[in-house]
Amino acid sequence: MPRIALLQMTSGIDPEANFSAIADAARAAAGEGAAMLFTPEMSLLLDRDRARGAGHIAPQDRSPFVPRFAALAHETGVTLAIGSMAVAVEGGKNANRSMVFAPGSAAPVTYDKIHMFDVDLASGESWRESNAYEAGRAVVTVEDTPLGRLGLAVCYDIRFPALWGALGDRRCDAIALPAAFTKPTGAAHWHVMLRARAIEAQAFVIAAAQVGKHEDGRETYGHSLVVDPWGEVLLDMGGEDAGLAFCDIDLARIAEVRAQVPALANRQEIVTS
Repeated sequence: MPRIALLQMTSGIDPEANFSAIADAARAAAGEGAAMLFTPEMSLLLDRDRARGAGHIAPQDRSPFVPRFAALAHETGVTLAIGSMAVAVEGGKNANRSMVFAPGSAAPVTYDKIHMFDVDLASGESWRESNAYEAGRAVVTVEDTPLGRLGLAVCYDIRFPALWGALGDRRCDAIALPAAFTKPTGAAHWHVMLRARAIEAQAFVIAAAQVGKHEDGRETYGHSLVVDPWGEVLLDMGGEDAGLAFCDIDLARIAEVRAQVPALANRQEIVTS
């Protein structure tokens, strides 16, 4: 029964400080016997001032943090699921990129967030992620992690069932959903949607989240969750404080749930005219 660790963060505008928090968590996770560590969306830099943050963003092959994450995974023996970090891509924009580092592997498996958060909320908050970020195009799974086949999604991706259907079709054992959810949308939808996605994918959903008041002025919802394939919440880290928490994952639960309700096996293609 593998143990996982979730790092709930209040990431700021200094990547070095954020990296240090992740490194401390990875070493603590190793000390507690965790096989994987999950971090939130934009765990390395969370800055809504795009001009200020631009100086910290580089292409993946020139980022100083990518080899440091690889070295950290090797040092600790913990697979690092870095929720996401901004990397520069062709065309002048960035990608919101998840990276999974296995111990002993220099090159991470990566996923670029597909769905851009372009919304105007009733609270007055307005976000245009597509102004600075290029949407990803590919569904990505990571084979042979300590949890089996791991599917990757990021934050706003939670609202798009087609992606989760594709991950379900790939028979993911677990799906990571790192997030920096706003407080209004989190309070309204976070728990119910994560439980629904776990039920429909019949997989564990692991959602490490940002929390609290950040240096750039935003507030995030927190409540990092682990949800099992039946929709039961196994871990909820609350909406107040950053920290590290652990959860033991019973992988036998996947087969039990899929045997009781064989929804993945019964799925039919829907043809619309």
